[in-house]
Amino acid sequence: MTERPSAPFSLAGETALVTAATRGIGRECAMALARAGANVAIGCRDMPTGESLAQELRSLGARAMAVSMDMNLLAAIPLAVAAVEEELGPLSILVNNAGHSRPAPALDVEVADFDAMFDLNLKAAFFASQAAARRMAVHGRGAIVNIASQAGLVALPGESVYCMSKAAMIHMTRCLAVEWAPRQIRVNAVAPTFIRTDGTQRWLGDPAFLKSLLARIPLGRVGEPQNVAEPVVFLASPAAALITGATLVIDGGWTVV
Repeated sequence: MTERPSAPFSLAGETALVTAATRGIGRECAMALARAGANVAIGCRDMPTGESLAQELRSLGARAMAVSMDMNLLAAIPLAVAAVEEELGPLSILVNNAGHSRPAPALDVEVADFDAMFDLNLKAAFFASQAAARRMAVHGRGAIVNIASQAGLVALPGESVYCMSKAAMIHMTRCLAVEWAPRQIRVNAVAPTFIRTDGTQRWLGDPAFLKSLLARIPLGRVGEPQNVAEPVVFLASPAAALITGATLVIDGGWTVV
């Protein structure tokens, strides 16, 4: 029988890298990982903001750093992973948070917008996972958590390409989980509904849109960033030691109706 950890939700001694971590869900993930005891690297393009967040994490008692990561510059990703390991120790957790949407009716989607969404939402996450897994394989363990979306499970008008990219991320999660399981690298995803962030304010600030949205969610509310960050901590922790290839849906019941 495998010995049970004395603190199954603790991440003490772990080193985590969160991409696009300076705001919204990424920022809250970084905070939650630090509170759970992990060393945290803030992947970011805006280094002053990243440094400010790293200092905030240090005030919580965590070891933390900001690392320059433009997720569209794939060749720089392994360099960032190496920098994290040099400063904070062996990388054991990756949170793939970088992503964006360019809404448009399917008849009006431009090639550049299609490519931009797949490049960031899928290709960057794949190669960040690859770079992290190469290091995790050396250490014989690791946990990767992909920030997908309920959009990968349902069809949203005007968001066809975003939905497709997140559906692909969910299946990528399964594929990598199977391939890397022999190396004791777990790969999971979370699929949140609308979360209240700066990026969603333009929709959630519209009373008509918010009313129609809440009518689709059985629990009757949109999410807050911590509603995503706390499940991410769970999936990264020893408490989820036998969970891999799963997508945890955080949608208030939207996709089960």
